[in-house]
Amino acid sequence: MSWQTHTVFNQPGPLNNSNLFLSDGALREALVREGAGWDSDLLASIGQQLGTAESLELGRLANTNPPELLRYDATGTRLDDVRFHPAWHLLMQGLCANRVHNLPWEEDARAGSFVARAARFMLHAQVEAGTLCPITMTFAATPLLQQALPGEFKAWLTPLLSDRYDPHLLPGGQKRGLLIGMGMTEKQGGSDVLSNTTRAERLADGSYRLVGHKWFFSVPQSDAHLVLAQATGGLSCFFVPRLLPDGQRNAIRIERLKDKLGNCSNASSEVEFQDAIGWLLGEEGEGVRQILRMGGLTRFDCAMGSHSMMRRALSVALYHAFQRQAFGKNLVDLPLMRQVLGRMALQLEGQTAFLFRLAGAWGRQSHEAERLWARLFTPAAKLAICKAGMPFVAEAMEVLGGSGYCEESELPRLYREMPVNSIWEGSGNIMCLDVLRVLIKQPDALELLAEMCGDVKGQDRHYDRQWRQLQQRLRKPSEAQGREIAMQIYLLGTGAQMLKYASPPMAQAWCRMMLDTRGGVLLNEQVISDVLLRATGGV
Repeated sequence: MSWQTHTVFNQPGPLNNSNLFLSDGALREALVREGAGWDSDLLASIGQQLGTAESLELGRLANTNPPELLRYDATGTRLDDVRFHPAWHLLMQGLCANRVHNLPWEEDARAGSFVARAARFMLHAQVEAGTLCPITMTFAATPLLQQALPGEFKAWLTPLLSDRYDPHLLPGGQKRGLLIGMGMTEKQGGSDVLSNTTRAERLADGSYRLVGHKWFFSVPQSDAHLVLAQATGGLSCFFVPRLLPDGQRNAIRIERLKDKLGNCSNASSEVEFQDAIGWLLGEEGEGVRQILRMGGLTRFDCAMGSHSMMRRALSVALYHAFQRQAFGKNLVDLPLMRQVLGRMALQLEGQTAFLFRLAGAWGRQSHEAERLWARLFTPAAKLAICKAGMPFVAEAMEVLGGSGYCEESELPRLYREMPVNSIWEGSGNIMCLDVLRVLIKQPDALELLAEMCGDVKGQDRHYDRQWRQLQQRLRKPSEAQGREIAMQIYLLGTGAQMLKYASPPMAQAWCRMMLDTRGGVLLNEQVISDVLLRATGGV
């Protein structure tokens, strides 16, 4: 007797061998609009390579085989090394080869290179997010080091700007590529870095001896870290290399690797400095100012990372819905499902337009208005987009049903990864306080908002109402209203981009969906068809 209980059918396979760039109409348009259309051909090539089953498998392997701390060798010699799965190294090679860690910082960088780099970041983030932590920190630290790197380390500038990934344990000047980490957070302070207790004592040769700890010391295998410590003149920023100029290991002791909810491919650690040696960046007492110069860049990447994973979740959900049948129809043809998918796709339309406008502002920092635009909207973007990621991925899971909840799907990993971007580099309340700080200390920010909203005034009544409400709040802004103010600023910034560049029906639909506080908004069929077409590669 032959036992055949069932035949598998009506089960879509995994989404692989797709082009992550060409399948995203909103991304392609935003790239051209913000001055980086020259990178389209390369991005199409990157998108094709990253969308393969082989690349996606690297992302899975890097997360199912997390890094391992090697504290000692067989002889009992202290190592403080971290061992990674080969998949991690292959992913890092791709990121560095595509210059995601330094593209805009080249001396001859093209106009629009910040936008092009953001697009490359977005494609890589859809495959594996943990590798972006060292890339983001290196990206943010490089401009500071180009200006303030201590004389003993000038040879580091060449590998810092290379397209190579070099994991070998060597002095930085001897390597083909470098990674830079950060060490700010301590047990007692968290975001309150002014409460840090790590001490820095100046030595006769101008270097400093550091004694203390870090509760979160990101990417401990980095070639150097930027560390906050208390010097005589106050909280200061120090360049702390993994290996000293003479090749000896610095006295940075890794106590353990963090056991995290997500971000499992990436090593986060706790360390102690036992007379570690560091070099001052800038002046004593300028630590917070130095770190804040990088904070905007890392916060931008947090928002981009969450958006990118949302994009991947939508792609997986759409791929499933176009093939899976229920009640005699494909899921994507059922009215309720069309509303769900259409709303998800429309949400990402707005995020893409807004984030690439923000990338454009970061790339035009020589203009005061653009610098202020980036300063105001970056923390608002991090707040709103990072918080939106978790329910968005949960909705994508529901599209797949039970199979989306199982580990064979990509979605559980995306869901676990989402909270880190909301927490890292300042949680939601810190972002709100930062938005309020800009509004209070820089009066031009109010003029910038008025000009932006004035450009689209009269195009949508929901948008105009939101602007009037924000103006009321800004007459006497209070910390207690920080969330509402920051979220409204994000929504108005996004809505302005949609009203300027999206088709009128799509822009009006976005405003009703995101700004009509009464809720219960249904998208019309034409908008759903248009936005789903763009989300699968049509324009």
